[in-house]
Amino acid sequence: MKREIAIVEDEAALAANYRDALSRHGYRVKLYSNRPEALAAFQSKLPDLAIIDVGLGDEIEGGFDLCRDLRSMAPNLPIIFLTARDSEFDAISGLRLGADDYLTKDISQPHMLARIVALFRRIDALRAPAQQDEEIVRGPLRLNLDRMSVQWQEQPIDLTVTEFWIVHALAKRPGHVKNRQQLMDAANVVLDDNSITSHIKRIRKKFQQIDESFDALQTAYGMGYRWTSSP
Repeated sequence: MKREIAIVEDEAALAANYRDALSRHGYRVKLYSNRPEALAAFQSKLPDLAIIDVGLGDEIEGGFDLCRDLRSMAPNLPIIFLTARDSEFDAISGLRLGADDYLTKDISQPHMLARIVALFRRIDALRAPAQQDEEIVRGPLRLNLDRMSVQWQEQPIDLTVTEFWIVHALAKRPGHVKNRQQLMDAANVVLDDNSITSHIKRIRKKFQQIDESFDALQTAYGMGYRWTSSP
């Protein structure tokens, strides 16, 4: 069954180019030109992946608003921002809202397709038949690969696909430091240093909403990050 990708882009010609390129690679693509139209469609049926422009018509940050709405509806839905705005602030803002990736419109089509394939590959790996390490338990942390679920102190935590892979990579070998490149390799994603930092901060914030004293995800300054098992 073909995967469905939703593209929310207000430039009709550009959206059509993306649709044609993705369709040639076997994806089913639906186009939306504004936030209300896309939101109404998503409330009826979610796509397998949403690619969202930040600026949508008169809404300068309409894409950010749509991402917030989508995250409340579907915490695990893969989301990619694709925008002409390439400022570091916009990229970090998008990732803090829960996007899995952030691409600028000058990216080549082969590169864009590679990032999409990589994101779907991560999802497939999470949904693959359970392996020996289907469930990882580290103190209050319980991570289930088959269900793509995470609990802390028996309370569920909604993580994006990228966030889930980062936690999995660290919790699998507690105490071992993983640098940014190793985290990217584990998550099968290409991100810059600031993007990794944003994902780490967002993960910490989600755990701290349940447990203010959460400190299992630690920074090894100048080296990377480690997960420490709690009693």
